[in-house]
Amino acid sequence: MYVGVDLGGTKIAAAIVNDEGMIIKKVQASTVADGGPDDVVKGIIESCDTLLAKSEEQPSSIGIGVPGTVRDDIGLVVFTPNLPLRDVHMADILRKVYKCPVLLGNDANCAALGEVVAGGAKGAKDVVMITLGTGLGGGVIIGGKLHTGLSGAGGELGHMVIFPGGRMCGCGRRGCWETYAAATGLKNTALEFMEENPDSLMWELCEGTTNKLNGMIIFEAYRAADPTAIFTVSKYIEHLSIGVIDIINMLEPELFCVGGGISNAWDCIEKPLTEAVEKEKFMRFSSDVPGTKLVKATLGNDAGIIGAAMLGRERAKEE
Repeated sequence: MYVGVDLGGTKIAAAIVNDEGMIIKKVQASTVADGGPDDVVKGIIESCDTLLAKSEEQPSSIGIGVPGTVRDDIGLVVFTPNLPLRDVHMADILRKVYKCPVLLGNDANCAALGEVVAGGAKGAKDVVMITLGTGLGGGVIIGGKLHTGLSGAGGELGHMVIFPGGRMCGCGRRGCWETYAAATGLKNTALEFMEENPDSLMWELCEGTTNKLNGMIIFEAYRAADPTAIFTVSKYIEHLSIGVIDIINMLEPELFCVGGGISNAWDCIEKPLTEAVEKEKFMRFSSDVPGTKLVKATLGNDAGIIGAAMLGRERAKEE
């Protein structure tokens, strides 16, 4: 059996996962980060202890999905923007406690691996996955293996610039794809058009308070045929498609998998996004090649924890 841990800014989820990527048992606890990295590590240990309390079997490995930059080769958490972790040798600490291999992975990379093992991209060898949440995470799998680059930071797809000089990004650059295609980017696009259209249904749905505006409200107004929402979503699809098309043209994966909160509006985005990709992808000139297929992630919040657990299985295959 394998143990997967999904380390979040507010919660820690841990699960026992079998060789097929099926969750056997799962526990969840709040992330306590007030005291610094020691409290975060303590929370992980407490979650794993609770998970393994009645198990007679020793885990083959423990994998941890981290919301930040990791050096997966040496088990180092380099930096996490929403947790007090910087240059923490987490794998070494946990290896001493559990006496088994401990592996780290970026949370978006883990989600991609989870979808390939047991989700919407199951069985595919070449996959790119993006998670459209507050930010835009990315994971790249080539030849069935995660591609994480020289330092472990590979696959940060949200930080390629699509509009030079555009919106300021938390990474320090302007015009990053994340600032337009993540949920926050969608909201900012909607706000621009709502200011020009005070009669938009989106104002009513958010009770006149823009702090309450979110993707769910925008797509609700879109489904109700609100003109401003329709225009907002069309611009959002335009922004989203720029990055999707560029990535497909660079890597031409078998599948391009879309997850995160915005993927819950797949009924609204699948058709126009597919049309935009088909219109502009470079391989449109080759009619005898099927081309990259867009698919929705299916594992939801479990993708990261399953992928984290599978880090150990994938490492064992390489050895």
